[in-house]
Amino acid sequence: MEGKNPVRFTLLKQSSLAPEGERDGSGGFEEALEGIDPGVRLMYAANEGNLDGIQEVLDSGVDVNFRDIDDRTALHIASCQGLTDVAAFLLDKGATVDPKDRWGSTVPLADAIYYKNNDVIKLLEKRGAKPLMAPMHVNHAREVPEYEINSTELDLTNSVQITKGTYCIASWRGIEVAVKMLGEEVLSDEDKVRAFRDELDLLQKIRHPNVVQFLGAVTQSSPMMIVTEYLPKGDLREYLKRKGPLRPANAVRFALDIARGMNYLHETRPEPIIHLDLEPSTFFMLLMSKITEIYCGMTQDISKLQTLVLASCSR
Repeated sequence: MEGKNPVRFTLLKQSSLAPEGERDGSGGFEEALEGIDPGVRLMYAANEGNLDGIQEVLDSGVDVNFRDIDDRTALHIASCQGLTDVAAFLLDKGATVDPKDRWGSTVPLADAIYYKNNDVIKLLEKRGAKPLMAPMHVNHAREVPEYEINSTELDLTNSVQITKGTYCIASWRGIEVAVKMLGEEVLSDEDKVRAFRDELDLLQKIRHPNVVQFLGAVTQSSPMMIVTEYLPKGDLREYLKRKGPLRPANAVRFALDIARGMNYLHETRPEPIIHLDLEPSTFFMLLMSKITEIYCGMTQDISKLQTLVLASCSR
């Protein structure tokens, strides 16, 4: 029987799915030890990498799967901190490999992934831990969307962000692409998952020479991703900072490129798509004398707001 008490372990790293304000632990070790619950003492010993201390607490009768008020166990702590020897010790003592905390994460594996503790990841997977199931996962191969991309084909090794923390560069089948990733920490956020679905629905419908090319998506594994063409020449705001004011002919050409893309969106049927965040920082250069527009924000399809990434370019 797993023990659980209305106490919380708050030292150092917290659950990968915990709200931002709760993710960084506060309070000193000595402060936390005062009047500590025996079960939470197990978690502190795990945090300190103290195998003898862990054994001592277990010998006193504390369950190795003791949970605090957030449903976190000592194995969660070891996974967050990257303590492979502690994680292995706890598993050898009977710790459950995939308990869920109150944020709904199949942790500790999700925590180890979030904090990039690769040795712990390998250990947990070897002991049977499974990656998070993507919210859009289907049970039968025939139900997999036509646009599905195998995540193993995406190389994010040298990935760098190319917009306001939204898109990053990746390599796919030998070409550079832009990837928008839905992080592990938001998979249980229904609103964000719904926005992701809505964005996919819209991107599949849009085909125009002045709109960024949607290439596919990862929806059957976690993290989920949207993959589009990569526009490499930087945004218009930075271009203007470097080059100064545009020549009239270039200004007109850029304006026409943007207008063609916007007109296409406004003419979309049955419901027009209205962009709500048009500014120079969302225009990206495709070629030296041509511009492509990519904007990450909210759009309105008359009846509701949806997240969308679009582009306008001269080709």
